[in-house]
Amino acid sequence: MAETKTTASNASVADYLASRANPQQLADCQQLTTLLSDITGQPAIMWGPSIVGFGSYRYTYDSGHSGEAPLTGFAIRGRDIVIYLLAEGEQQTQLLQQLGKHKMGKACLYIKRLADLDIAVLKQLADNSVAEFQRRYGPAA
Repeated sequence: MAETKTTASNASVADYLASRANPQQLADCQQLTTLLSDITGQPAIMWGPSIVGFGSYRYTYDSGHSGEAPLTGFAIRGRDIVIYLLAEGEQQTQLLQQLGKHKMGKACLYIKRLADLDIAVLKQLADNSVAEFQRRYGPAA
C-alpha cells in the first residue's frame, strides 16, 4: 500500500512563507495563520514541503489506506493562496456565494488576496469545515 506523502514536519512555517510569499501574500498568510489557529486551537505546522496546517485528523479509506492530514491549512501556489477546507452542503454553498472573489475546487479555495473576501464568511466556512472533519473522523489529534 502506498505511503502518505504529506506528513507533519518540524520545518519552519516562517521560512516557508519567507521563501514563497510576496509582501501581500505574506501579510495575508499571517492573517490566515491567526484565523485558522484560533478556529482549531492549534499552532501552524508544516505538512510536507508546502502546506501550512492546523490540527490533524486520522482517516481510513474503503481501500484500507489510512493516514493523517491537517484539519485545515493553506499553501502558496504561484499567485494564489489555496485554503484547504470542505465546502459541501447547502450552508457551505450559500457561504461561498457570499465570500467574495474566489475559485473553489473539491477541497481547495483559491484566492488572490484576503482583501477580496468577507473575512467573517471565510471564518464561518473554515469553522464549519473543521467541525465536519471532526464529526466524520473524531476529535482532533
